[in-house]
Amino acid sequence: MSRKVKGSVENKERKDKRKLLWINPVGSDLFDQPIKEHLNDVKEENTVLDVVSFKQGPHHLEYQFYETLVGLDILRTVKDAERRGYDASIIGCFYDPYLSEAREITNMVVAAPAESSLAIAMSLGHKFSIIVGRKKWIPQMEENIIKYGLKERLASFRPIEMGVLDFQEKRGETERKLMNAGKEAIEKDSAEVIILGCTAEFGFYERMQEELQVPVIDATVAPLKYAEFMVDLKKVTGIGHSKIRKYEAPPKAEIKKWGLEKQYNLRW
Repeated sequence: MSRKVKGSVENKERKDKRKLLWINPVGSDLFDQPIKEHLNDVKEENTVLDVVSFKQGPHHLEYQFYETLVGLDILRTVKDAERRGYDASIIGCFYDPYLSEAREITNMVVAAPAESSLAIAMSLGHKFSIIVGRKKWIPQMEENIIKYGLKERLASFRPIEMGVLDFQEKRGETERKLMNAGKEAIEKDSAEVIILGCTAEFGFYERMQEELQVPVIDATVAPLKYAEFMVDLKKVTGIGHSKIRKYEAPPKAEIKKWGLEKQYNLRW
């Protein structure tokens, strides 16, 4: 093979490869390896996936206060991922924390579980239900659904009264409760699609889909596949997040003039 042809093949391989960063926005690496193994089974062959979490902070984001605590870490990690050559970052929490803010400060693709799951669910059925851990989660998630303009497509929320840290530790109980909630959503709420409303509910969708005979969306698989699609769309057509109005970036001159990089340990 000539150097010219070999170089062209290598350039094509680099262009076709997608480099994605999954961010577990918590101060624990408990889910890092399990989520990576789970997603390695469904990612495209030419997708390179890394999974990271934070060195400090809450171990789940069931409370808005905890979410606020990790905000800057999320944004720092997204910005650092762009500098390191990633094509996309995925913020791995169904609250979609700091999704808009992340899109403001980067030109790469940024995805999150709820928005991705909802975008996929819209084309799979008329009404969807979301199975969540606790009633506490519902108001904030409902606010996001309203913000995304999909309130009319929501059949119901179905809580199973389990916390984030319970799902994988008590897998038998989790599966049983998810299955029962899914059946109720279909039979009582007219749901045609089921969304698992927490990234820690990974690994149950296939069994549920087989049993319930409706699409079941895993909140880790959805943003991964959505990010792959958005990266490909950007590479082929140049289409990315709009940078006017909502996602317009803050002026670098202001950030430097006000000393925000030093004050907040930012690298711009």
